[in-house]
Amino acid sequence: MTSRCRVVLIQMGRAPEDISHVFGDQGEWFKCALAPEHIEFNVVCPADGERLPKSEDFDIAILSGSWSMVTDREGWSEITRKWILEVLPSGKYMLGVCYGHQLMADALGGHVDYHPLGREIGLKTVTLTAAASQDPLLENLPRQFEANLSHEQTVVTPPPGAVVLASSAHDPHQILRYGPTAFSVQFHPEFTPSLMRACIMRRAYALQQSGVDVNEVVGQLKPAQYAHQLMVSFVRHVVDELKISNSAV
Repeated sequence: MTSRCRVVLIQMGRAPEDISHVFGDQGEWFKCALAPEHIEFNVVCPADGERLPKSEDFDIAILSGSWSMVTDREGWSEITRKWILEVLPSGKYMLGVCYGHQLMADALGGHVDYHPLGREIGLKTVTLTAAASQDPLLENLPRQFEANLSHEQTVVTPPPGAVVLASSAHDPHQILRYGPTAFSVQFHPEFTPSLMRACIMRRAYALQQSGVDVNEVVGQLKPAQYAHQLMVSFVRHVVDELKISNSAV
């Protein structure tokens, strides 16, 4: 096994051009968010017809957010859904983010649909459940922390056996764990305040029409350090596990 942690981002489609022109595409967001980590980072975009990796070709798979909807059942998304079910039994680590969170839950038998209360957007408070105190990735986080959110669909019902580790006032399923190596988050640990602001402002008129005070939401933005820390801690955990595995060889 390689001594470097091999991370593959499964990029679920492309960002809109007005976003990618300024901030790059999603692969760059995650790479920058994980920059301090000693990893080998690659990006695969199934929406562009790129082939999903074999389980032996990576240590961690991160499934990104998307501007698509899981319930649209796009071909590339359904291929990825099947791939999730093929890869998870191998014991490889997997993290789902926003769309990736929903797709993992959907693949494992949960129910995903539009949130009955509408969109959740901006910097919101995430609250850990009692079960989180027993989770090695979350035990050092504060009981409440802020995270960037932008989603219309949600995990309405988690898959059988999934453990709910966090909620928000809007959404009860902010973090789900599916087993020792797989968990997912509804929020965006890779988002910076400037990226979150751009995502809000590009749809400002529609948000205002739906009753959102855009100026208030934008005015509340700031770095979401603990949400970011969670993703970094996940990668560090795998790096440590690889070191242990390599030293035992």
